[in-house]
Amino acid sequence: MQRPGTIGAASACLIVSLTCGLSGCTAGDSKPDQAATQSAPVSPQTSAGSPTTVVAPTKVLTFVEENSSLAQMQAEMPYLNSLARQYAYANNYTAITHPSLPNYLAIAGGSTFGVDDDADPSSNAAKVGDTPSVFDQALANGDSAKTYAESMPDNCALTSSDRYAVKHNPWAYFPAGRANCERFDVPSGTPASGALATDIADGTLPNVGLVIPNLCNDAHDCSLSTADNWLRGWLPDVLASPDFTSGRLVVVITADEDDRESGNKVLTVVLHAGIPAGRVVTANLTHYSLSRLYSQISDVTPLGDAVTSADMAGAFGLT
Repeated sequence: MQRPGTIGAASACLIVSLTCGLSGCTAGDSKPDQAATQSAPVSPQTSAGSPTTVVAPTKVLTFVEENSSLAQMQAEMPYLNSLARQYAYANNYTAITHPSLPNYLAIAGGSTFGVDDDADPSSNAAKVGDTPSVFDQALANGDSAKTYAESMPDNCALTSSDRYAVKHNPWAYFPAGRANCERFDVPSGTPASGALATDIADGTLPNVGLVIPNLCNDAHDCSLSTADNWLRGWLPDVLASPDFTSGRLVVVITADEDDRESGNKVLTVVLHAGIPAGRVVTANLTHYSLSRLYSQISDVTPLGDAVTSADMAGAFGLT
């Protein structure tokens, strides 16, 4: 399928700062997923400025932690906070509601679909109906999509077991995408072996990707320190991967919701090879903005409320 391969109007090109204007850009015919294009060096810059040079990403991989506020994550997750300072983060990013499930649905489908509990797909999938997810959108448009769920016993498991919580696996709630879910919603494995480790090493991470830690490593049942150490076990390999070093991949780390005491404001860190160090984004972003980013990566119309959400790609200088 031939179509634009980057976010926005410029296709498969370097995007230069607003002070210089768009220049030197040649439109590409498809997503450069196999290209080895390297992003040019950038200088540290504050959120008031624009990136010097950025290779527009063609892949997004999101890690979702649980039930922790911006302040808690900054204070109790030193590794993640160090990445936030090294790359970029949003300090005014809010989840949509409580409890967990409707926030995951907002990311995956641009809507909570009226869901206000954490019940299994057997109770809530009918509310989602025929709406596609961002994963299904990507696949329908010729891109790749995959969810990696830690401790999930089988592909697209529709009930919780042990430390796998189906309420944190949004693809399982989209009946229209059930066949896709059964194929591409997979157990993550460990940093030593399994689906996620293989895709990281091989440079074959999906265009639209989601990583779901289990109930301990997402800080739902265990500490933020445990979650931070879990991220430390995965992210160095991701940041050294061909997808990331080429500029193809942007990594997002966020939380589904806060502790119900901080206005639902959560820390959202964005990692990309071309983002200036120390970038702090103050825009009013939400999970709908993340849903919009997924659709922009796939060059399709955002779903539901993501259509009118704040532009996360623009806010982080990825357009």
